Amino acid sequence: MDPFLVLLHSVSASLSSSELTELKFLCHGRVGKRKLERVESGLDLFSVLLEQNDLERERPDLLRELLTSLRRHDLLRRLDDFEAGARAGAGPKEEDLRAAFDIICENVGKDWRRLARQLKVSDTKIDGIEERYPRNLTEQVRESLRIWKNTQRDNATVVNLVKALRACEMNLVADLVEDEQQARDLQNGGEAASPMSWDSDVSTSGAP
Repeated sequence: MDPFLVLLHSVSASLSSSELTELKFLCHGRVGKRKLERVESGLDLFSVLLEQNDLERERPDLLRELLTSLRRHDLLRRLDDFEAGARAGAGPKEEDLRAAFDIICENVGKDWRRLARQLKVSDTKIDGIEERYPRNLTEQVRESLRIWKNTQRDNATVVNLVKALRACEMNLVADLVEDEQQARDLQNGGEAASPMSWDSDVSTSGAP
């Protein structure tokens, strides 16, 4: 069972009706009026936020903001416990993706839409990202990568990210991601991926 969903269920069960009303009010800028009208519980609200990618186990900042607004320190401690456990249990693949995401967000810039389409993020999703983060280019890039990761699941790997970058002729960014990954592999004992596996999966020569 997903620990994050267990946390959300626990939080929902602990909310009073007045607190739910407060949360709905605080989410007016994120959730449409019709959807909010159908929300009858914390789980209903969390489900909408999960569907919109506003709430994720790797990014529970919004949940923390909402609970802080309610002054529910007991629920904030539950969130702290969850985050501590998530950090302790994060596998190498998760950490590798986070590092790759940081590099891409810093270097791709306005060409992120081309990369998103190469990663098979739909135009509808891309439009939604632009509406949600109209003045935050870095967050636009990161959100597109999050959507790709959540959609592809087991296929969301650094190798596939590099392939997509090279397909978009973003070879400099691809090189930076590969260099970081190989450094991480060496730091972790070289067990995750050898230079040979990189050469066999992705051509590092690329286009100029």
